[in-house]
This record gives sequence, structure tokens and C-alpha cells, in this order.
Amino acid sequence: MPDFINRFGEPTGEGGAMVLSATRQSLITSLLSVGTFIGALAQAFTADSMGRRGSIAFWAAIFTVGVAIQTSTTYSLGQIVFGRFFAGLGVGAMSAIVPLYNGEAAPKKIRGALLALYQFQIMGGLFLSYCIDLGTSNIASSASWRIPVGIQMVWGLILMLSLFILPESPRHLLGLQREDDARKAIAALNNVPLDDLLVHETIEELREAIREENEGGKATWLECFSHRNKLYWRTINGMMLQFVQQLNGQNFYYYYGDTFFRSANLNMSAYVIQVILGGVSATATIPAMYVVEKWGRRKSLLIGAFWQAASGGNVLIAFAIIHVFAFNMFWGPTPWVYLGESFPLRVRPKAIALGSATNWIWNFLLGYFSPGIADEIGPLITLVFFGMLLYGAVYVYIFVPETKGLSLEEVDEMYRSGVKPWNSAKWKPHDKHLHAKQHGDLNKAVEFEREDGSLGDSSGEKKPEVAAETAYVENA
Repeated sequence: MPDFINRFGEPTGEGGAMVLSATRQSLITSLLSVGTFIGALAQAFTADSMGRRGSIAFWAAIFTVGVAIQTSTTYSLGQIVFGRFFAGLGVGAMSAIVPLYNGEAAPKKIRGALLALYQFQIMGGLFLSYCIDLGTSNIASSASWRIPVGIQMVWGLILMLSLFILPESPRHLLGLQREDDARKAIAALNNVPLDDLLVHETIEELREAIREENEGGKATWLECFSHRNKLYWRTINGMMLQFVQQLNGQNFYYYYGDTFFRSANLNMSAYVIQVILGGVSATATIPAMYVVEKWGRRKSLLIGAFWQAASGGNVLIAFAIIHVFAFNMFWGPTPWVYLGESFPLRVRPKAIALGSATNWIWNFLLGYFSPGIADEIGPLITLVFFGMLLYGAVYVYIFVPETKGLSLEEVDEMYRSGVKPWNSAKWKPHDKHLHAKQHGDLNKAVEFEREDGSLGDSSGEKKPEVAAETAYVENA
């Protein structure tokens, strides 16, 4: 946009024309990622102290202030850079706390779909931003860039206001000994009455999980890499999936697609190409919500890696479209799904923070160094992304287990069981309840399977071992 370049560029062009150098492009783009990295780690402290909802509201406000700082500048590059850094704090924090909230609040049957919906909303926002960029690109005044930047404040305000109608995370409430509030939240989130069997069972399951997690005292950052319950494996998996997600080529198109396509001497407007890619990205996340639950996490990541790796060729735009479609169907949402459902409550904010911070530090490195690399080797930069996708496929097959259809507490049990990742799709929880009905009154009999294979029920007089188990859970 000419007005932006005239205000924040340098007079290094022909006849002293203003030019936005690769160095300044990198600085403006990457400082947002520095803020996101810090914000992703910082939310681990607010997620517990403020609660999940309060933390989202706090960081949404930080983001909104950062956008206001950028929009109000005139000729100060420093103000633009600082504003992007400040807004980045909010973006990074919310990139961790929102999957954390979704993972804890969503019923397990639709948890993957809801976390994939998170990716759809991101892609929908990008597509909308590309449309706004296209619409304002020919405006001669500062409105050409102030409108696309400033309109972000609307979304920050919408997010803050929407939190008044959302319940707090039941797991967080129960961890604070607020059982009545936790019961109300579970009932509201599952659309069932307070006395429903589902509410009772979920409370018992959470109570026992929290008791076990609290036995070790206050969680530390190092505990995320401990051998206890194979936390080190889960944390490294979360970080590695975010690493591969950033370096498989998608964000390069988002950040520098307009510059990259112009350098490829294409006749089509770079802004139009960005709108096309944004529309494809948003569209691809719609089937992703079905695929991540139907095919599972492992299969989605493996298929996506090979599909994207095959999306290379001389027809640059066509293969870019295939690449971004595959990314947003598989590697876009699935690492966030995995991150949101892989950790026990005790370390969940910190472990998710580490995964999100990994995403943003590599986002920063990609944003800072890609313009220079692309200037040197041009489209050959896609070979780097090709190699990363092959690495990602191998890593997923060897190290990443399937978590589809499991509660967060059952994911814990799976890791403790020592099942191999390539056999994990067939793994079943040890103590799987067999309900006569999906929901019911607490006074109704519900059958369950004991370890010896015989059936017991929750009605009438319980057998001694069942009564003892119930008393243990209720006293935990």
C-alpha cells in the first residue's frame, strides 16, 4: 500500500523514492511473533490466577490496546513495531488459553471438532482480512492501512463481551473446590439437568484426577519434562507438532505471499491471489471438523504431510492452492487439537504454553528470515518445506499416539499404559463404563464392567468391593 510505504519506508529507491526494505518488512512482521512468544508463556500464570474466562478477557484487552497503538500512529515506525509487539502479547496468550479452555470445557465426543472450529475461525478471520486489504489497497490516504489494522479492535471487543455468556472450565472450578459451580458448568456445557448421571460421573472422574495430580504439590515448568506419567513425551510431542506446523510452508504464503507472487512475475494481482488462498484456507477447515473426529489425529497428520509434500510444481498458484487446502484440513487444526487434549490438569496451562510458544518462536524465525532467503533462492524455498513435511510424517508415525474419543483423564491412562503409538488407535480405557442409557437420573441403575469381566450396577445394595470403590472416590 503506497501510503504505508511512504510513511514507514526508506528513501532508497530510484530518485529517492520510498521503499519498504526486506529488513523493515521483517522487523514489522516478526515483532508481532516476539510478542506472541512471550504472551503464550505468560498466560500460564494468568490461566490459574484469573481463571480461564478471566484470562481470555485480560489478554483480549491487551490485544485491543496494541491495535489501538498501531492505528493511532502517523510516521513513527517505532510506534507501529511496539503496537504489533503489544498486540502480539494478546494473540500469543489467547492462542494457548483458548485451546486450553476448549479442551477442558468441550464434551469429549465433539472436542476435536470444536478445536478444529478454532482453526476455522482463524482462517475465516484471515480470509476476511485479505478481502479488506483488497478493498482498501487502492485508497490513496492512510485509510488504506488504518482500516485493516483498526478493525481488529472490533473482534477484541466482541471476544471480551462474549465471555459474559460462557461458563468457566469445570476442571478449573473443581480445582478451586467450587463443586457446585463446576456441576452447573458441566450441566450447561452438555445441555443436561443438574441431577443428570453425566454430571455426577464427570465430577467423580475429575475429583479423583485432581486428587492424584495434587499429591505432588505445586507444578513447576520442569515437571512438564518429567518422566511422571510420561509428561516429557507429551510435552515434546506438542512442541514438535507446532514446530513442523510452522515450517511446512503455510505461513510463508500468508506473510509474504503478495511479495513472493509478484517476484514470480505473475499477471494476477498479488492481493487477489491472497484472497483466493484465504478463501481456500477457510473452506478447507470445514471438512477438517469432520475429518479430525472420523479419521483421528494420527491419520489426519500423516495424510496431510504426504498431501502437502506432493503439492509442488511449476504451476505456482495451482500448487499453492492445493498446499493451503491440505494444510488447513490437516496440519492447521490437528496440532492444536492434540495440544488441547494431551495434558493433565496439574500441568496443562504450562504444557500448552510451551507448545504455543514453540509455534510462535518458529513463526518469528520464519517471518524474520524468509524474505532474505526467498530473495536469494526464490521458489526453491519450497524444498525446505518439502523436507520438513517428510520429517513430520516420520515423527508422527513413531511418536504421536491417537487421542480421538478419549476423555482428558483417559489420555492420561493411555500414556501410562505404554501402548505403542502405531497401536494406540486400538487401545481402550481399562475401566470403561457400559451405560444402559447415555444419560439418566442418579437413582437409576447403570451397569458397568469390573476388572474381572463381570457386571455390577449402581442401584440398590452395592457389592462390598463396589461400595468401597464408591466411598474412596467420594472421600477423595
